[in-house]
Amino acid sequence: MHQNVIAVVQFKTIKDIYLNISHFLDHFIMLIFAKSAYDAGRHFGMTYDEIIIFGVGGFILFGAVAPLSASLADKFSRSLLLVIYHFGIGGAAILAGLTQSVWQLAIAISAIGLFASIYHPVGIAMLIKSNNKIGFRLGINGVFGNMGVAAAPLIAGILLTVGDWRLCFIVPGIFCLIYGYAFIAALEEEKKEQSQKTKKIQNSAFSPNWKLALTAVFLSTASGGFVFSAMTFVVPRYFEVSMISLTSSVAITGLLASLVYACASFTQIAVGWIIDRIEPKWVLFSIGVGQIFFIFLTSQFTDFALFFAMLIAMSFVFGQIPITDTILSRYVSDKWRAKALSVKFMLNLVVGATVLPVCGFLLQAGMLMSTLFVILSCVAVLVVLSGMILPIQIKSDRQDL
Repeated sequence: MHQNVIAVVQFKTIKDIYLNISHFLDHFIMLIFAKSAYDAGRHFGMTYDEIIIFGVGGFILFGAVAPLSASLADKFSRSLLLVIYHFGIGGAAILAGLTQSVWQLAIAISAIGLFASIYHPVGIAMLIKSNNKIGFRLGINGVFGNMGVAAAPLIAGILLTVGDWRLCFIVPGIFCLIYGYAFIAALEEEKKEQSQKTKKIQNSAFSPNWKLALTAVFLSTASGGFVFSAMTFVVPRYFEVSMISLTSSVAITGLLASLVYACASFTQIAVGWIIDRIEPKWVLFSIGVGQIFFIFLTSQFTDFALFFAMLIAMSFVFGQIPITDTILSRYVSDKWRAKALSVKFMLNLVVGATVLPVCGFLLQAGMLMSTLFVILSCVAVLVVLSGMILPIQIKSDRQDL
């Protein structure tokens, strides 16, 4: 009987909007702890600097399990893995809200990261399979993901004003379970004419100069992963300590952080549109230069000046997201994309997982939060370097045409 149930959701396709919403939930669930950590720390008798270390397991598994997720998707189907993803993160989030010790919370957050690892290598591979306006569609998908980043501090801040950190996990967990059923109902049979269509017969699974291109991708992924994770995790707390002349409300600082993430995320659509028309090499290089300059500026300001500097800095950080996936789609055929994406996201998120222990250690050692942003601007130099080594690709060598 279970075979019949599985068959209902295997080897199906689904409209982009559902994949986009799933991306929203992925980042939203992963960042609940970022805003609720302070309240959870008070509950367990710990400081913010001490308790954030207990979220490391979730971030490590978020990236480390990605290759396994890609392999399972290739074996059992991408649609089946995404169904498991929704119910997994929903159930794990509810368990996190019911935990009675900090170690139980750490295990529950690790479970969230385990199931959340499914989306990027599997959902993105489903999205770009059609090879149609990949840059633009990745930009839209990225906006949904970063809207999840934006919504996390806002919704968690609201829930903290009416409840506590437990509510921050339980309510979104229940929503994920409900959406899981909606996702199943929206699955469709793949159209034969679409699945059998071959626009171009490739002589190889990889395009010429793919090794150099993937080196650039993985270099920018490693540096970008650290910068992205640090910015999305630390900014809500940075606003709380650097905007004290404006407000002392966690809800208001959460709203301001959400506004930064939400507005900056739309940069991905513009960048996606640009890389469908301009060589990615120059776009990636420009994004890196912008990160260096504006992330540094965020360390110099407070209050409203900090808000606007952070808005521009986050625009350059978010703008990098669709570039690397577009490059992969041009150098790697669909058969290998899930695996390539899984390695890329594993690197991205495992590197990003080092943010919590590194930031926790530096803050406990007495470093100011503003100094962290100076360090991040230095890390962005590697993004510029990746743009410099990325080769220029002729149109006839692209795998996405």
